[in-house]
Amino acid sequence: MMSKAESKKQQMAAGAALAAKRGEQPESGLRGASKEMAKSMSEKELREMASAKRKDLPTRGSKDDAKE
Repeated sequence: MMSKAESKKQQMAAGAALAAKRGEQPESGLRGASKEMAKSMSEKELREMASAKRKDLPTRGSKDDAKE
């Protein structure tokens, strides 16, 4: 289980998925990672991931992280 976002892009995708899960935007507007997150993660998990401080995050996750 993931708790905090590892990149700004991941944090933004979690925020979009969370908004759709809450009904604040249509799920049909989601694409890619945010669409998969909305399907597979709970609102609590999305909230935790979206709450990561952007200042400390890289723009994208490293390739080493993706292999783990």
